[in-house]
Amino acid sequence: MADTVEQFAAEIAVCRSIFEKKTRDYGTSWRVLRLPSLTDQIFIKANRIRSIQESGEHKVADGERPEFIAMVNYAVMALMQLALGPDGNQELPLQQALELYDKHLTDATRLMMDKNHDYGEAWRQMRISSMTDLILMKLRRIKQIEDNHGQTIISEGVEGGYTDIINYSLFCLIRLTELETKRV
Repeated sequence: MADTVEQFAAEIAVCRSIFEKKTRDYGTSWRVLRLPSLTDQIFIKANRIRSIQESGEHKVADGERPEFIAMVNYAVMALMQLALGPDGNQELPLQQALELYDKHLTDATRLMMDKNHDYGEAWRQMRISSMTDLILMKLRRIKQIEDNHGQTIISEGVEGGYTDIINYSLFCLIRLTELETKRV
């Protein structure tokens, strides 16, 4: 699992770098988005990835990799919104946004390590397309919970779903990197 932890950290560094640069450009303008809007942004990205996977082509320059990175970052934004509350007019200073980003990725990494221990890194045997489908399933669950105003009977809340989306997206980024490395 040592390789996984290093690979996970490397992909997180890429995602964090993009998050930081966009925050420098735009501030935390995403704070105006309600949770369902962030969920829908992730849904759009996951649907696009599935479309690319099914058709084998894309007309917009960005392929799967930037979309998985975007899903990581939007899911982290959603977790931040959950933690900060609904005051969407409150801009965050860059340093605070990065500290919150790091906290949520640390939590996601801890969960990944626990699950990898229990599941024996089963994700390494999965297809990227299967993980994309799992992300879409998680999104449908989150949307249902949102439509039910956060009420669940037995299920985990949206926080667990967002964290799973982060982890599956990072697994897909690792797998894409491995595939790209094999082609070179």
